Amino acid sequence: MRHATTRRGHQRRHRVRPAWPRAAAALAAVAAVALVAWLAAPGDAGPEGGGPAAARPAASSTPAAPATAPAPAVSSATATAASAAARPPTPGRRATPAEQAAPQKTAAPPRKQSAPGGQRSIVIVNHTSQTVWAVATGTAAYPKGRRLAPGASTSLLVGTSWGGRIWGRTGCTGDASGHCLTGDCTTTCGGPVTPTTLGEFTFDAFDGMDFYDVSMVDGSNLPMYINISHTASTDPLTPTGCYRGACTHPVACPAAMRATAAGGQVIGCKPPCAAFGGDTYCCRGAWSGRENCLPAKWPVDYTQVFKKAEPYAYSYAFDDGATMACKGACYYRVTFGTG
Repeated sequence: MRHATTRRGHQRRHRVRPAWPRAAAALAAVAAVALVAWLAAPGDAGPEGGGPAAARPAASSTPAAPATAPAPAVSSATATAASAAARPPTPGRRATPAEQAAPQKTAAPPRKQSAPGGQRSIVIVNHTSQTVWAVATGTAAYPKGRRLAPGASTSLLVGTSWGGRIWGRTGCTGDASGHCLTGDCTTTCGGPVTPTTLGEFTFDAFDGMDFYDVSMVDGSNLPMYINISHTASTDPLTPTGCYRGACTHPVACPAAMRATAAGGQVIGCKPPCAAFGGDTYCCRGAWSGRENCLPAKWPVDYTQVFKKAEPYAYSYAFDDGATMACKGACYYRVTFGTG
């Protein structure tokens, strides 16, 4: 009140007084004092007991992010829009209906990924009782293979359009020669010798689809199965309770197809072409091509040796029905061993 009275007195010294009667001047002075007192008093008693709604800052509808988890970054355009929506109206005016109705914009949480952007993750596991040297083509990550003791695993990062093969070598010397009993490929691997079980992959081959398979076209030296983590897939669960790429059992190899090391140790199962030769089993000459290379026409359908172990594995060159597909955020786990 002291400041209001002083201000009023200051104004009176600079104001030209009208020639009113003394009583009217006194009445005007009393009215002016009452008006100043009302303006200087605390704000009106609204529904909440606070000031006018137009002068009260709008509360944010988004809780503050915890100190240990900073809010995810958003683009400058999104941040500007969110900031404008959360900004209180200018004091002295009411918020417009658009400002009152505008929702608080928040950034979507980042999607979890199993690999850095532009890459895919493949985990390779040794679920056998022997040491395996894992090999992957189409990448410089394992030019000489990666040693996996029983129970060990390793991770491989490849590009989103990668295509290549993965297999395991066994009975390796571990010296400069890089010689192995199975899956051999010397010190720098481009492809194995038979018999070798292969995991084959082609990423983003068509309409965002990956294609992959377990192949025994080159025989089998290790059981192998492939699991996937995905958002959409044509790799269904079978009546036996496992995914198509993971239905794996040991190969019951006939004596005529067994691969042996020095001393007679059985180290794998040969494919029919390597075991018996000839145009029929090797799909050459009159037996070449998709229309002629038909195991049902062979003297003995030896592909069943591998089909009984892995019903959905590639068993001959044109066994395209064994190819599996995955679309979406597909990450792979290749396991040496039975499922």
